[in-house]
This record gives sequence, C-alpha cells and structure tokens, in this order.
Amino acid sequence: LGILASVEFVAVIFGFLFSGKGDKNVYTPKQLIEAGPVNSFQLNSVTPFRGGRFYLTRLEDGGFIALSLRCTHLGCSIEWEEEKNRFICPCHSSAFAMNGDVQNPPAPKALDYYPVIIENGLVKVDDGTKVERERYSKDQIEDV
Repeated sequence: LGILASVEFVAVIFGFLFSGKGDKNVYTPKQLIEAGPVNSFQLNSVTPFRGGRFYLTRLEDGGFIALSLRCTHLGCSIEWEEEKNRFICPCHSSAFAMNGDVQNPPAPKALDYYPVIIENGLVKVDDGTKVERERYSKDQIEDV
C-alpha cells in the first residue's frame, strides 16, 4: 500500500512539473477574431464573445478593450450585469468596472485583456495574446 501511494505521489508531481502549468511565457500564435464593424458597437456597450474568451467593451469615449472572461481571483467565469453596469464573479462576488478595474475584492487585480486592432473599419481581437495587468490605464484602449 505504501509503494502504491508513493507511485501515485511521484506521478502527480511529474504531471505538475511537466504540464506547462504556471509557465506564463508560453507562446500562443496570434489568433485574430473579427468582431465586426466599428459602428456596430454602441458607446458604453459590452458584447460577449464566448468562443473568443472575452467581452468586447466599447467605452464612453469610443475606445475598445477586450476583457478576459476569467476572474483574477480564482479563474471563475464572470458575467456582465447590465443594470448595475459592472462585471460580477458568481464564485466570490468580486466586481469589476466596465474597463476591468476591481470595484469589489477579493479579486487582487484588474481583469486581463486581449489587444484590440482596428483595421479598415473592422474591430479585431488578438485572442492569442492575453495581457495581465494590475489596473486599468488609458494605453490599454484601442481608440477609433
């Protein structure tokens, strides 16, 4: 019984060490998702792209940011609460502003985001490059 437990323990350790988990520098090829024409997104709007792992947000000033669907606390999927104009995590009640900033902990930092590119009047999101951040700043927005 002791040998079996030892073998299982070693298997778990090797699985963790060689799984790639925790390696934040894993390269993911660029995956541009065409979200749609710029003028199809109203100011102060949030559009979910579940297949793309993000919410595309158009802020009041017209800029775009693509926010990760994952809470920065434990990775639960967040939901948009339109009536309260915020994102909420159903697991531990973290709340985030429309730009991804933390409004209510326990989330330790702003939502991660994906780069947005505007090309020929079309909004595209680089779904292969998730960017971690502590808080929102204007340079994370793609202006029209």
